[in-house]
Parts: sequence; C-alpha cells; structure tokens
Amino acid sequence: MEKITAGRDSLGTFAPKFAELNDDVLFGEVWSREEKLSVRDRCIITVSALMASGILDTSLQHHIQNAKANGVTKEEMAEILTHLAFYAGWPKAWAAFRMAKEVYGE
Repeated sequence: MEKITAGRDSLGTFAPKFAELNDDVLFGEVWSREEKLSVRDRCIITVSALMASGILDTSLQHHIQNAKANGVTKEEMAEILTHLAFYAGWPKAWAAFRMAKEVYGE
C-alpha cells in the first residue's frame, strides 16, 4: 500500500497531531496489517461504515475508488450497497449508488 499523506497535505499545519494519527497510525499501521485482514476487505468494511454513518461526501467516494483499485468489482459493490440499504437506509444507498456508478464508469 502506498504511503498516505492526506492528513499532512490537508491539515499538517492546522492540526499536526490529527494529521500524524491519520497518516501514520490509521493508514500507516492499521491499514498495513494485511496479514490480519486484506486491504480489499478493509475497503469493503470502510465503505460500509461510511455509508451506514451517513458520510456521503468525498470520503465515501474516495473509499469506493480505493475499493475498486483493490479488486472490488462493480457487481460486488452493487451487492454490498444493496445489502447495506436494508441496514443503513434506502436514501443512503441511493447516494452511495450515485458515487459508485461514477467510480465504476456507468
């Protein structure tokens, strides 16, 4: 997995500790534990958590793109979002599907 610098790029001078935790701990330590859980599975979990939490902004879109880049197919993403709709809510699924269609080129 490539080194993530989003925290430092966006918040490095404003909130340096948060940026450090984001880049070094969340993505540097947690996401890198591929022997415990694959990056692909982490992507699915993250998309699910963001949608369920109602975080339907560029964060979700980024993680849908990340899921695609790590092997989650269009068909799998459609099934994931359909399944989540019953637990997270129909309107959230509609918003997530709009993003997924854009990411997967539909």
